[in-house]
Amino acid sequence: MKATEAKLLEVVRKAPQFVIPIYQRTYSWTEKECRQLWDDVIRAGGDEGRPVHFLGSVVYVEDGLSNQTDRRPLLVIDGQQRLTTVAILLAALRDALGEGGEPIDGFSARKIENRYLRDPDEDGERSFKLILTQTDKDALIAVVDGKPVPDGGSAAVRRNHELFRDWIVGLDDLAGLCRGLAKLIVVDVALSREHDNPQLIFESMNSTGRQLSQADLIRNYVLMGLEPKIQTRLYTECWRPMEQAFGQEAYSAQFDGFVRHFLTFRTGDIPRIGDVYEAFKDYARHSEVAEDGIEALLQDLRDHARFFCRMSGHAGAEREPDGALREAFADLHELRVDTAFPLLLELYGDYQRDLLSREDFLAAVRLIETYVFRRVTCAIPTNTLNRTFAGFGRHLRKDHYLESIQAHLLSLKTYRRFPRDDEFRRELKTRDLYNMRQRSFWLRRFENHARKERVTVEDYTIEHIMPQAPNGLPDAWKEELGEDWARVHETWLHTLGNLTLTGYNSEYGSRPFAEKRDREGGFRESPLRVNRGLGHVDRWDEAAIKARAERLAEEATSVWAAPQLSEATLATYQAKVEAGAGYTIEDHPNLTGGTVRRVFDALRRELLALDEDVTEQFLKLYVAYKAETNFVDVEPKSSELRLTVNLPFADLVDPRSLCRDVSNVGTWGNGDVEIRISRPEEVAYAVGIARQALERQIGGQEETVAA
Repeated sequence: MKATEAKLLEVVRKAPQFVIPIYQRTYSWTEKECRQLWDDVIRAGGDEGRPVHFLGSVVYVEDGLSNQTDRRPLLVIDGQQRLTTVAILLAALRDALGEGGEPIDGFSARKIENRYLRDPDEDGERSFKLILTQTDKDALIAVVDGKPVPDGGSAAVRRNHELFRDWIVGLDDLAGLCRGLAKLIVVDVALSREHDNPQLIFESMNSTGRQLSQADLIRNYVLMGLEPKIQTRLYTECWRPMEQAFGQEAYSAQFDGFVRHFLTFRTGDIPRIGDVYEAFKDYARHSEVAEDGIEALLQDLRDHARFFCRMSGHAGAEREPDGALREAFADLHELRVDTAFPLLLELYGDYQRDLLSREDFLAAVRLIETYVFRRVTCAIPTNTLNRTFAGFGRHLRKDHYLESIQAHLLSLKTYRRFPRDDEFRRELKTRDLYNMRQRSFWLRRFENHARKERVTVEDYTIEHIMPQAPNGLPDAWKEELGEDWARVHETWLHTLGNLTLTGYNSEYGSRPFAEKRDREGGFRESPLRVNRGLGHVDRWDEAAIKARAERLAEEATSVWAAPQLSEATLATYQAKVEAGAGYTIEDHPNLTGGTVRRVFDALRRELLALDEDVTEQFLKLYVAYKAETNFVDVEPKSSELRLTVNLPFADLVDPRSLCRDVSNVGTWGNGDVEIRISRPEEVAYAVGIARQALERQIGGQEETVAA
């Protein structure tokens, strides 16, 4: 490595050409970063007492340390965002100075063109001082050529070029801008491919500008160390199709989240959003994955990225070709069921491989929607859904695919339960549905259920039949509601029975019910399903609201229908033996009697009582206690029980300091915490340690389901 301090413009002038490798992220600076650079340049240019302004580092790989004697292109490892932005700014300044204009502080259009934007001794693509990756290359070349950015070219390049042009037009002192650009200093870092490890250096750098995303790090990890020809092929065949499937904006915003869902689907573990890169490296290094090779991994990632894009419905992403599936995915997107993506990725993959029929796939997607919406309606906390969906794949029987999904949902209990019809109806009738974040979702789904000709609900607004009346309820409504009008209004205003859709919201206002019903276009003439029956109601009071709510709630159980499986069918799934099971307590000789057995009996009673979803599984070497997955494993020894608790040691609360960090020690159980007990009086403390792991598992991590 060779590092020197140098003026940025001199580095650019002396370089034969900077090339951004295909594995680097695309250009991503926004107005915020451009404004910071602009302000820094203007301040530096206006401050005569400031000789330089430090911009950061420019790190590149060259074949040898001769430092530009061989005139071969330099591959940029770090600094592409700054190099690109300065090039865009210089192009805008060149255009402002104009051909033949008077030089300003050593700057002229011709000098900018021939020193910093192009090499006049080269032809074609080699003449450009900076070549970006495929997504951005044509856009920057167009800017340097003084031409419009082509359709489909980098939106960031186009946007930032326009910003700089506008800011230059509004600048009174171009000389200050020129002086500021001349003061930009960087650390010029030249790496040798023979002696330096670009990947390690790339990971360790903390540069100015936009922070690298997890996707940036992953792309560099899988491509950087490969031969250039292989890099180009895998980028073209695998990575570029993912960028195109997401679209420019969605790729930047959504790709990290997709990789997190992909890893959850493949491993069953949910990485923290900031640890996706490290989790991906661990997954890539796993023996089975590593044996198949990077190409197979990238192909798998590419295929599931397409599935994710089709299901996510983000603007600019690849569109799902099947109309009914597209509608179902759109409903999930509106309901914000991001936590279901690990399961959905598996389902979509099996659908593409003809392991899951189109009809059953559609039914499964609608069932996921039903499960989540029923839970939201019943105000069941959603912070366990990520764990529920992360481990769902273990319960699939792909010879009875849809049935196994239905059976598992119906088997969930307590905080993970699938609300049955009676609970759903009860809560739906009394819940404040108007202030539910997805109020347009349930009204639209209700109105369009089983319709061949869909109603565009967006053309209508939500109407309170009994009005909100922010300035006070009119006397006619008080009379309609009866003596107890204040309680009725407060209790039922935002509930199912009193809400509907109309195109006449402004005309209705706080008019009496009879006028809303009988006017032209009123409830009596409404073609909407949600208004059915209102034309035959004489009086709108508490009884009428409750009666309508009862009817609509009953219909809702068909819109969001629960699975119907016989007890005998459910029993076949509940009796399923998990892989690795088949052992009993008799297979553990240290549990045949004595003190260890008494301690174990006391421990298992307490562990199973922690939650009704806790299950016990005897394995060959230990006994596993799990909810979504193992939260504590008990290894019976001759004189003690050795508990491995599935909890990061750093998150442990252990006031007696009885636990040991086994994160770097081989154990049979799952987790980083170990505690040993040998006496009955130690059981309570050990259960308290185990409860922390269970609560962490039940509590889950980040969620995206909004009520």
